[in-house]
Amino acid sequence: MQILQPPGWAKPKGYSNGIVARGRLVFVAGQVGWGKDEKFATSEFVGQARQALENIVAILAEAGAKPEHIVRMTWYVGDKHEYLAAGKALGAAYREVIGRHYPVMTAVQVGGFVEEGAKLEIEATAVLPD
Repeated sequence: MQILQPPGWAKPKGYSNGIVARGRLVFVAGQVGWGKDEKFATSEFVGQARQALENIVAILAEAGAKPEHIVRMTWYVGDKHEYLAAGKALGAAYREVIGRHYPVMTAVQVGGFVEEGAKLEIEATAVLPD
């Protein structure tokens, strides 16, 4: 995996501008912040984000993948102000679950989620090296 950082560009905080990778692709469907029983343990944004990230890690493990194999994440948030306000605590939760690996990321505010009570949904793509 190679991080793509054009010369002279400011280094992004918490994500990468681009990545090139070769290997077996693993696609993880959007994960909300509920547990394996499909129940939310919290209505708090960072708590749901942590659980969604833990769900992604569990799914990746089924393919023999780890968080450092993630090349892309898309975050769908219900309220961008809640997302931005959670910045420091969200970053800490991310590092605890994913580590200091920052794939390509996009965050988008959406009108709502199918799962009642969800605050966010995260999907991921990983590449297992050949």
